[in-house]
Amino acid sequence: MNFRNFRLPELDPSSFVASVRDGALAGAVIALLVFPLTGWLSSDGVAQASPATHVGSPANSLPSPPRFADFAQESASPDARHVANWVAHSRDNSDLDFIIVDKKFARVYVFDDQARLRGVTPVLLGAAPGDHSVAGIGSRPIAEIRLDERTTPAGRFLAQRGKNASLEDVIWIDYEAAVSMHRVRATDPAERRLERLETASVEDNRISWGCINVPVAFFENIVQPLFAQRRALVYVLPEVRPVREVFGSYDVAPAHPHTAAVGPAVVIW
Repeated sequence: MNFRNFRLPELDPSSFVASVRDGALAGAVIALLVFPLTGWLSSDGVAQASPATHVGSPANSLPSPPRFADFAQESASPDARHVANWVAHSRDNSDLDFIIVDKKFARVYVFDDQARLRGVTPVLLGAAPGDHSVAGIGSRPIAEIRLDERTTPAGRFLAQRGKNASLEDVIWIDYEAAVSMHRVRATDPAERRLERLETASVEDNRISWGCINVPVAFFENIVQPLFAQRRALVYVLPEVRPVREVFGSYDVAPAHPHTAAVGPAVVIW
């Protein structure tokens, strides 16, 4: 309780004696005791409400417990865990299922709306490093796209089912840039796309024009059902820019095991 700014109201002695004579001493004492706790007197002697600040209310002062993504004991890079935990804790996914594409390690993690892992797989990505798509690249013929322009853009995308120009089922990541997630295609034997998915190396997973190539069984059994009824979010991790800069994310710290219990409400004047 802070009494530094409290000042007893000035009382006229004759009025005080009169109040005692009239049997109002109890009222005067109560006024002196109560006003410092619940209000003050204005210059004209009228009781005013106190601008109290309530701190430490048990109902809302306890921080929400940290909420982490469940990787089901799968290995993952620090950036992938960082973004997954941030999504789980902040609920940035707005109760939608979500996918994390880790470009640095050429892996895809699929989560349900409660941030529980549903599947993980190696993938093929754009041949060129970079976190942006070239402006207007989605409307250009493939033959005109240079090798250094074949990037998989980083960012947060609200993805949806669709079909490409060949009427193939795909998941559109960035429709304007013609970037999608689809089954791996083995149409050109020289590219060895199926073999690239099987190797332990990450470098040989950079082969596509920018799209995310997924093993056929994984696409049909894990990815497609995710989009059967609604959209899902896809977080493509950067490989050049800082991950926190791209998503505005933060680290989720575990709850301190020795956090002191919050007591009753305290009123600060």
